[in-house]
Amino acid sequence: MVNLGDIFPNFSAKTTVGEIMFHDWLKDSWGILFSHPADFTPVCTTELARVVQLQSEFAKRNAKVIAISCDSVNTHQEWCNDIKVLAGCAGDTFPYPIIADENRELAIELQMLDPDEKDSQGVPLTARAVFIVDPNKKMRLSILYPATTGRNFDEILRVLDSLQLCDKHKVATPVDWKPGQDVMVQPSVPEEEVKNLFPSLTVVALPSGKGYIRKTPQP
Repeated sequence: MVNLGDIFPNFSAKTTVGEIMFHDWLKDSWGILFSHPADFTPVCTTELARVVQLQSEFAKRNAKVIAISCDSVNTHQEWCNDIKVLAGCAGDTFPYPIIADENRELAIELQMLDPDEKDSQGVPLTARAVFIVDPNKKMRLSILYPATTGRNFDEILRVLDSLQLCDKHKVATPVDWKPGQDVMVQPSVPEEEVKNLFPSLTVVALPSGKGYIRKTPQP
């Protein structure tokens, strides 16, 4: 099992753009790996179409996306035509790769199988997993959705924004935070450093008298 902060497995895989080694494909980018139960399924198709529409947003954040589904490369390539139409995408090129995992090898390695979702042969399919991997190849986020619930990729972008911001500055993002809103100073920052680092700091008064809610405009 891969835990937060672990180096993400450097797997090899057949994809719609040829065979890859994951770390070599990622290079110095952030990576979003997201899995799907099967090709030509309704919820999956809406998700992949949404990711097509969001390609420029991921590119702005130096992030590459890659999908995985338990079917062949040939089936993936045929499926891509449906996805592009649903996304309203013109052109012959599909903007990101899809991994073929017919034998569930990668799904097993990354513990993505859903025991309640099976194919026509009774073999478990992958659940809707999302992994965010940073340029150091460490896993920074793991979310697992059931097959019946489509993901919110606006939320995945929001998390990516938070991770990148908090890596650069000594801040944390509060509940429902969106880019541009106030952030919190991390508890680990000593008081003697706070005023220099965050001159516009506001400390929220609380009944406990403890000044741990330290807000500041987003750096």
